[in-house]
Amino acid sequence: MARTAVTSDKLKVKVFADGADKAAMLEMYKNPLVRGFTTNPTLMHKAGVTDYQAFAKELVAAIPDRHLSFEVFSDDIAEMEQQANLIKTWGKNVYVKIPVSNTKGETTYAMIRRLSEAGTQVNLTALFTNDQVSKAVAALGGLAPACISVFAGRIADAGIDPVPMMQKMLAEMAPHKNLEMIWASPREPYNVMQAHDIGCHIITATNDIIKKLSNFGKDLDEASLETVQVFRKDAIAAGFKLPT
Repeated sequence: MARTAVTSDKLKVKVFADGADKAAMLEMYKNPLVRGFTTNPTLMHKAGVTDYQAFAKELVAAIPDRHLSFEVFSDDIAEMEQQANLIKTWGKNVYVKIPVSNTKGETTYAMIRRLSEAGTQVNLTALFTNDQVSKAVAALGGLAPACISVFAGRIADAGIDPVPMMQKMLAEMAPHKNLEMIWASPREPYNVMQAHDIGCHIITATNDIIKKLSNFGKDLDEASLETVQVFRKDAIAAGFKLPT
């Protein structure tokens, strides 16, 4: 029997909007489905952000009651820690997003443990492997609230099914109630259903994916008819004719 998706209001996984356009983020803030927000330097650069701290503080003032992740951007581990200690002061709802390593492959596990021991809420990002998650759990388990972001979409881009990997990771995280897993870089709305099914805590999604979640639970016969109607409408609008 074909499965029927749960409606978006019944999702167990928390949906976070991923982006750096302030107007779009405030639009998503009005959506009760959106429980938090994540961003990164790449998204900020594309959005034309030039003053990182000013942009972040404006968002904290506008969105004071939902998760906000702001990422460090130094490539030096010690400077990353300094940036993290500044970013955490911007608001009680702020998580400091820290990559699992710098560009030289030097890992950040020891540093995030120090931060977490000091009460910093960490969002460890750019994880792809079970080994990375095991080390992250060892560093963060039992300390301050923390998120571990696994880039499931990019794992799938490599031709690997991320679901079994993430189920194993979730099982390893389960004893540590301070930890939440983020399904990062989804490629389509169905990834939200996959995250829901395996008990993933959070999934990040772009605004276009979030808007499509309203289709969850839609009758497929109705969807078929609507599609045919669109084709017919567009054929008429284009003035298409064939010789008879």
